[in-house]
Amino acid sequence: MEEKKMFTEKESLELISQMIQMTKENLERGSGNVFLIYGYAAVVLSVVVYAAVYITGRPLWNALWFLMFIPAIVMKVLQVRKKPSVVTHMDKMLAHTWCIVGSLFGLTVVAMLLIGMVIGSCNFGLMLPLCLLYAGIGTSITGLIVRVPALVYSPLVAFLVAVYMLMVLTNGGRVAPEWNLYFGFSFLLMMVIPGHLLNKKAAAYAC
Repeated sequence: MEEKKMFTEKESLELISQMIQMTKENLERGSGNVFLIYGYAAVVLSVVVYAAVYITGRPLWNALWFLMFIPAIVMKVLQVRKKPSVVTHMDKMLAHTWCIVGSLFGLTVVAMLLIGMVIGSCNFGLMLPLCLLYAGIGTSITGLIVRVPALVYSPLVAFLVAVYMLMVLTNGGRVAPEWNLYFGFSFLLMMVIPGHLLNKKAAAYAC
């Protein structure tokens, strides 16, 4: 009986390892890499928004950040076109995690608009640090699920940048144009570099 129990525990561990491996492979497939899509979109937009605000002196150009919702649409299309052959429980956990993160982005915008109408002021500058926190939490959770340390710890810089921005805003400061570059740099470390590491691993698996 004890031998059978040990064998069952061993089988369970092997099954968990297989699920993690399948989830990694599903996550690591080339152009569908969510980290590269969101990461590069954020990096490019950060430079564009910074340049527009710096040159014109008009903070209105910060509204270009709403284009970050486009990658979500792109990812949805890619997921419909190319579904993984095997969907594990961990795949579903990842999907639900990022669904919650995406919902937080949208709900924050709606909440800020509604509260802004009540108090007569709406500072969308808060979106920069809040987005860094949301994306950082999602990335770390993903890293924990698939056991990739680079994903777990890469959001640390984003967290520090977000805290810095929140402290400035809560102490009477204002959003500076260079914050856009800080945001882009945070996404470079948090998503672009880990995204390429995932693709490199995917290529190794293919060989």
